[in-house]
Parts: sequence; C-alpha cells; structure tokens
Amino acid sequence: MYNASEQFAELNKANVAQATKIAALALANAEKLFALNLSAAKSALAQGVEGASAAAGVKDVQQLLALPAKYAETNVQGALGYSRSLYEMASEAQAQYAALAEETWASYTKGMAAWVDQASKSAPAGSDAAVNALKSTFAASTAAFDQFQKATKQVVSLADASVRAAAANASKVAAPKARKAA
Repeated sequence: MYNASEQFAELNKANVAQATKIAALALANAEKLFALNLSAAKSALAQGVEGASAAAGVKDVQQLLALPAKYAETNVQGALGYSRSLYEMASEAQAQYAALAEETWASYTKGMAAWVDQASKSAPAGSDAAVNALKSTFAASTAAFDQFQKATKQVVSLADASVRAAAANASKVAAPKARKAA
C-alpha cells in the first residue's frame, strides 16, 4: 500500500541532509577565505614594515625616490598571487556546489520518479490520461534541467578559460612594467 506520509518524511530527511552538507561546505569555504585573507594581511604588514625600515634608512633624496620602484614588482606579484588564489578558491567552491546540486537533483529525480510510478499504480481507474500527462511533464522538466545543466557547465568552462588567460596575460604585462620602473 502507498504511504504518502512515509514518503514525505523520507523527503524531509533528505532535505535536512542536503542542508547540512551545504552548511558544512559554506563553513569550509569561509575558513579557506579567512586563511587566505589572514595570510595576505600578514604579508602586507611585513612588506609595510620592510618599506618603512627602508625609508627610515634613506641617506639621500635619490634613495628615497628609488624606493617605490624597488617595491613595485613585489606588490604587483603579491596582488596577482592573491587574485589568482581567490579565483581558484572560488572556482573550487563553485565546483563543489555544482557537484552537490547534481547529487541533490539526481536524488530528487529518483525519488520523484518513484513517487510518480507509485501514484500511477494507486490512481483510480480512468485516470490514465492524467497519469500520462504527469509522467510526460516530469520527463520534460527533467530533460530541460539536464540541458540547462550542460549549458551551465559549458559557460563556466568558457569563463574559467577566459579568466585564466587574462590572468596569465596580466602577469606577463605587469612584471616587465614593474621591472622598468625599478
């Protein structure tokens, strides 16, 4: 016999499990971001101390004017490294969330297909047209979501390639300019 309340209880358990996974993933990514920002702050502090010490040891105007150029490349490389790390962290988080969404969708479609199958078996006589319409609607929505998911993956892949190419270009352009300033 078909027991709807039992099926809804299972669905709720699955939803709680997914919410827990999302919360754990969010906390893990926040922790990574905090560690990156703390490292960047420590690095900035160390560079500031080094620059202040160098400025305090200046003996003439020529040395003072040379200081900004001396630290330019280091600052540019540090900023590019931070940006690269931040982007990689965001890409990794996006991939983790996408995998979780795929897992959730697969579980949902499996459960929904079982529910539709069970409902069709329990449907009263003469409701074949309504059951077929329900099955058809479910199949169409599943196919549409699958297409959307494929398109999203392609867009993410293209955007990732573009960002990586731009970052590589920025590194190539920034390093010679910083060296010329020195």
